[in-house]
Amino acid sequence: MNFLARDTVTFPEGFWDTLDKTIINTLKNNLVGRQFLPLYGPLGAGTLNIQVDEISAGEEESEGLVKTNGRHFVELPQIYEDFTLSWRDLENSEKTGYPLDLTKAIRAAQAMAGKEDNLIFFGSEFLKSKGLMNTPGTKSLKRSDWSQGENAFSDIVEGFSLLRSKGIIGRYSLLVSPDIFAKLHRIQPTLGILEADRISKMLEGRLFQTPVLGKDNAVLVCAEPQYMDLTVGKDIETGYLETKDFNHVFRILETAALRIKCKDAIIIYE
Repeated sequence: MNFLARDTVTFPEGFWDTLDKTIINTLKNNLVGRQFLPLYGPLGAGTLNIQVDEISAGEEESEGLVKTNGRHFVELPQIYEDFTLSWRDLENSEKTGYPLDLTKAIRAAQAMAGKEDNLIFFGSEFLKSKGLMNTPGTKSLKRSDWSQGENAFSDIVEGFSLLRSKGIIGRYSLLVSPDIFAKLHRIQPTLGILEADRISKMLEGRLFQTPVLGKDNAVLVCAEPQYMDLTVGKDIETGYLETKDFNHVFRILETAALRIKCKDAIIIYE
């Protein structure tokens, strides 16, 4: 079933290729969660939900019945963003040969990236889902003033130690809000390097900033597939939605959900 409806309208040759490349490149430059989370899938557009097994998950049998303890199911919600291209702009581009202005598509792709990342970090009250920052039962550490001395480096080392004490071994990633990221870009007088570079080296480059974290937020995660992943049903793609007032309405969409399998793999700095 071709639910994207691309064949229901005719555009100039190369239109879809140009639109897809523009949107994909914008998403790559703006998506943060996919830079550190392993992906599970794509499982297909028809996948409605996926099981989440905690580390302690296992089968339990009683009187001829078997169930899996530590397992629950989450829905793969649809995430989307719409944008409109003017029929006159399309006609003018085809007539003159000038490139079509895809500003609205770029802005929609940026908004789409923000929606996916917001779902990863904070979940959704509407969907009754939680994210990395508000899942009950995660660990927390008191954060020192990261604009002073070696406080940031020391706090992150403490986070490493806490993760390892829980047997959480793997690639660690630090996600911070833009204001904290700015504070880390100061030179350590005794070392002659930026604090951000020092921390990034310790994390093997996995230091990320994202505006969806707002202000004064930081979280350290071990984003290995046995602890968490981003499950994707239908990966991000653009479809044709409708014609409205002769203009063309498009939809960028995906189905995806964060799976947290081990809450001990998340440390929030408070």
